[in-house]
Amino acid sequence: MAPVVAEQAQFVEVPVMVGVVSVFGLVFSVSIFSWICCQRKAAKTAKTPPYKFVHMLKGVDIYPESLSSKKKFGASEKADVNGNSPSTKAPPSPAAGRPPLHLDLENRDLNGNFTKSPHPKVRSSPDLDLPSPHVPFGHGGKELASPESGLSSQAPTPADKPQDKERGLGTLFFSLQYNFQKKAFVVHVREAQGLCATDEQSLTSDPYIKLTILPEKKHKVKTRVMRKTLDPAFDETFSFYGIPYGRVQELALHFMVLSFDRFSRDEVIGEALVPLAGIDLSDGRVLMSRDIIKRNQRRNAGRGELLLSLCYQSTTSTLTVVVLKARHLPKSESSGPSDPYVKVNLYQGKKRVCKKKSHVKKSSPNPVFNELFVFDLPWEAGLQDTSVELQLLDSEPGAAGSSPVIGRLLLAASAPGTPGEHWREICDHPRRQIAKWHALAED
Repeated sequence: MAPVVAEQAQFVEVPVMVGVVSVFGLVFSVSIFSWICCQRKAAKTAKTPPYKFVHMLKGVDIYPESLSSKKKFGASEKADVNGNSPSTKAPPSPAAGRPPLHLDLENRDLNGNFTKSPHPKVRSSPDLDLPSPHVPFGHGGKELASPESGLSSQAPTPADKPQDKERGLGTLFFSLQYNFQKKAFVVHVREAQGLCATDEQSLTSDPYIKLTILPEKKHKVKTRVMRKTLDPAFDETFSFYGIPYGRVQELALHFMVLSFDRFSRDEVIGEALVPLAGIDLSDGRVLMSRDIIKRNQRRNAGRGELLLSLCYQSTTSTLTVVVLKARHLPKSESSGPSDPYVKVNLYQGKKRVCKKKSHVKKSSPNPVFNELFVFDLPWEAGLQDTSVELQLLDSEPGAAGSSPVIGRLLLAASAPGTPGEHWREICDHPRRQIAKWHALAED
């Protein structure tokens, strides 16, 4: 039985030794951790305020590249503008009640710690009355110019502002050539420079160019859209066939510069009109450039505009006229908004065969009608020798007692400009609804 008791005593001594060692290890670890914390706290209290704190007190710039002075910041270290010594007493300032702040930035690094490097740079704060090295002093001890005077000298003069307004919208570079073998008139659109920005956020545009040959407007082309640029390089060539060389002098090129907009109507940047009279293309390619100017807004002036939709049904021999809306109508004779309505007359030759009218829109310079009128045409005649006259009238009686005519529009195959084009399109494309804006003429 004695050996069994000794073995039990040996098992009891092992846990006691492990516990004693664990306690001593824990005490030693806590002591080391406390000593490290005390050392860090002592080092932290010995440090000077960081530069952010210096910036709040004295306006010192905290950026490293701007540290440029060896001056000590304090009331006793300031020098007078007239060159007086620091020992000269100055009149008490409103901040004299505060104790002077001495921050020796000469011997500090970028973190605010003292170092032995001799040349850290500090920008002098606005509170220091130190002379500027860029402004010479007068002999009579004149004061420095105030910041307000410096700002006013840099402000643009009124003579400079009109120059910015007179600047163009860019320059268009292109070349012209006539191919005698193919009897084709060739236009090469090279590039545009200095366009104005249409996107206020990115300060860029998505420009493209529409080219039309006047006066017929039969040849219409456009370039591809150039993304995010004010100096687009198009480098595109357009060949117009069927134009005799003798007619080139009678034509004119109309360049319309636009900015593509995915979510709304494309914005017009400007235009350039190039008459071809006097340009000799017999010797080869001619390089040209034109300034882009603001788009001509004459279409919004005058008697206003009317939006119409036409459709010719050849199978039933009917003509459908939809009066959609009008815009930019002039004021009535009483200098107030007009009360417009539309009268539609159908003519066969010079004889009026039918007449209809829309409802009156009260006090509306931009009325919306959305009214449809259907006319039956003679089966054998169709649209031959047929015309439609539209009159926009004001329902308020004028001085003569009748409804004054605001504007008039005639749609026929022989009509010039857009009305004639619109009529010919519905003749060439029956059963298709075609809408166009038309400028109203005076009665």
